[in-house]
Amino acid sequence: MKNDLKYGLQNVLSGKSQVRFGAVIQAIASYLKDGERTGEAIEDQKRFKSEETKRLENYISENHLWVEDIDFTQYVSEGAEQKVYLKDSESVLKLNDAIYYTSWKEYLYNLLLHNYFFADTAYECVGFTKDNGILYAVVKQAYVEITSTTDLEQVKKFLGLNGFENIRNNDYYNTELGIILEDLHDENVLTRNDILYFIDTVFYIKQNFWLE
Repeated sequence: MKNDLKYGLQNVLSGKSQVRFGAVIQAIASYLKDGERTGEAIEDQKRFKSEETKRLENYISENHLWVEDIDFTQYVSEGAEQKVYLKDSESVLKLNDAIYYTSWKEYLYNLLLHNYFFADTAYECVGFTKDNGILYAVVKQAYVEITSTTDLEQVKKFLGLNGFENIRNNDYYNTELGIILEDLHDENVLTRNDILYFIDTVFYIKQNFWLE
């Protein structure tokens, strides 16, 4: 019998089931999946992502998803994959170029998995922008005010109770689901009033995720 949770997650990624702020993300992921080509283009990942980006930009234009009103003076921080800006007192905008992923579709799957597991900090895709010729997804997320330093042992315990085994440093793997969850250090998991808030997650799905 197929694992009920895995089946539910497969439906979320396929757009068959709803998840918080999922509609726009699911629509784009479905569009990109429908246009995928097999064979040489898939094997050459750099070329494939370049072609995928062009298709995505066409979709963005056709569906009026370009974001033109980002206030870049509200800069908060940035990492290897994204830049963070304060939106208002309750939310932030994050610009992500999907550099951690071999395709934009896989990045969008990451957003959907985050929204499924961590609905309290769900990403809302408000559109896309370009900076110096680089395409960025623009996602909005609730602002979390920190009240104490995150205890990574508590993160490990919480994820362990949910089937994610710590495999090295701050990286985890759920064998039953075929899902990798990485980079959960104390700047990506915040603590407010003794509650953990996962604000930056890096999900990857392995091939066995889609198996029965």
